[in-house]
Amino acid sequence: MKYFLFFIFFVNQFFAQELTLEQANHLATLPIKCLQQEYPNKLNQLLKDDFELASPKALHPAFYGCFDWHSSVHGHWSLMYLLNSFNNLENRELIIQKLQTNLSKENIEQEILYFEKPHEKSFERTYGWNWLLKLQLELEQSKEPFAKPLSENLKPLTNLLIERYIEFLPKLLYPIRVGTHSNTAFGLTNAWDYAVFSNNVVFQNVIKENALRMYGTDENCPFTWEPSGTDFLSPCMEEIGLMQRVLSEKEFLPWLEKFAPHLCKKNFEWETAKVSDRTDGHLVHLDGLNFSRAWNLYALIKQYPKKFSYLKKIADAHLQFSLPSVVDGNYEGEHWLASFALRAFGVKN
Repeated sequence: MKYFLFFIFFVNQFFAQELTLEQANHLATLPIKCLQQEYPNKLNQLLKDDFELASPKALHPAFYGCFDWHSSVHGHWSLMYLLNSFNNLENRELIIQKLQTNLSKENIEQEILYFEKPHEKSFERTYGWNWLLKLQLELEQSKEPFAKPLSENLKPLTNLLIERYIEFLPKLLYPIRVGTHSNTAFGLTNAWDYAVFSNNVVFQNVIKENALRMYGTDENCPFTWEPSGTDFLSPCMEEIGLMQRVLSEKEFLPWLEKFAPHLCKKNFEWETAKVSDRTDGHLVHLDGLNFSRAWNLYALIKQYPKKFSYLKKIADAHLQFSLPSVVDGNYEGEHWLASFALRAFGVKN
């Protein structure tokens, strides 16, 4: 009963105002808990021989916690985002210590060695790549004194992944439109943000050219096909999120009218995705889908408030529906959903 009352208080307060320090402290406990928790762990490793068998921490000394590599990366981003947002965050020194330990120069060099294996060129492509560039951006934007050395440590891996993007995108003849890790549109969103922030014109051009090639003529996205059973990204909304970034207003709004005509009508309605079993690591993905829809809807509202203000009710409903799963005590969701909630909340405000 005590836990339930705290949960109700947390949810109500979360939406009654901007994210409070108390709420931020609670969300921070989730990545703190798993950042250096090696097991359970899901390795996405291609074994060439017996000699490549090793523990998660030996293979990925920077990003071995939080169940898998990409969840560890966005767990690091979550903590850095919260430190940047709250000067007096609880456990601040512990968080900094964990970040400094994991993101050491030596650990990142070991991560690079893994990526440089010829048979691991596609490792975490493009989902994990995309989150790593978001972490790099958060570190470089930070005013925290400790962040600069960490951003410099991470930068060689970031540069390697940018090279991988530039090499890979022209080869991808057809976009991947699923609602899971390999979704192409989502895999270019954080990448674009970092390309703009770092003034990497070559990288921007590659992303834009390939986004236009793959998505420029798309029409009538089948919103009713969402969700698939284990989606945690919205294929329709992630494509919108990407095209909103790479197109000017003059180009984007006509494209959106063709791509999502129902979304552009003020009577648009969209039911939240329901989760039947949050102890199932795949079924709980649908909470992520609700957050994905929310952060892209909020982005539309923020850039075009007069045109899309009617979408706020839908975005809020999606965010509110899945927020409880962030604090429900199930590791299947806890190890990653805080990052998704914070991403949505960050766009919302």
